[in-house]
Amino acid sequence: MKKSIFTILTLLFFSVGLFASAGLIASVELFTSVELFTQNSAESRKIIDKTYNDYISSEGIKLSFVLTTIDSDGEEFDSQKGVASIKANKFHLEMNDMDVWFDGKTQWVLMKSIDEVNISNPSESELASISPLALLGMYKDGYLLKAPASKTLNNKGVHLIEMTPIDATKEFKSINIYIEKVSGRLIQAFFTLKNNMQTKIDITNYNDNYKFNDSDFIFDKSQYKDTEVIDLR
Repeated sequence: MKKSIFTILTLLFFSVGLFASAGLIASVELFTSVELFTQNSAESRKIIDKTYNDYISSEGIKLSFVLTTIDSDGEEFDSQKGVASIKANKFHLEMNDMDVWFDGKTQWVLMKSIDEVNISNPSESELASISPLALLGMYKDGYLLKAPASKTLNNKGVHLIEMTPIDATKEFKSINIYIEKVSGRLIQAFFTLKNNMQTKIDITNYNDNYKFNDSDFIFDKSQYKDTEVIDLR
């Protein structure tokens, strides 16, 4: 099952920068939950804040990832590998079936199966869905954080933090994130949907001091001379 570009970007950037759409508090019961959240999740928030601040202070990030879909019975049935390059509001996403470039204004999507590039200028609302900086830090408002649990993942000591959306209408039922204790980097995330389908993201080869040129986030037509270009701007 192939995921949309929006879904992939949302999952990946949430994992890298720990962001999500803010939830709205709609009842006294939720206010009570928020009060408990404030009292009980200080340690988890401190751990996540460090990861978030490391992202903000980075000159550029380059990483490899594997995005795996898991059905409600726990069976893995789709896996996609990729490389993400991120600098402030700019990014380049490389995957098996597509590449995406975004220079902060213009987006190029290369669909490899048909050798076609679509060019667009996302609207303000669309930018809020794909721009790392536009979404960074919004985790602070929309989720209840459980106290961190000490676990081992890939022979590394990690903090497991479960995040539950305050707004019950959200797509995700829960998000489990695994942050390495020594480096403070997120190395795995599990997103559980309401139908119990899951998406797992494993992050490897994480370089948070990568030097990029602005041209790295722009589609270079000279490298794709036979590719059809469709300008949707």
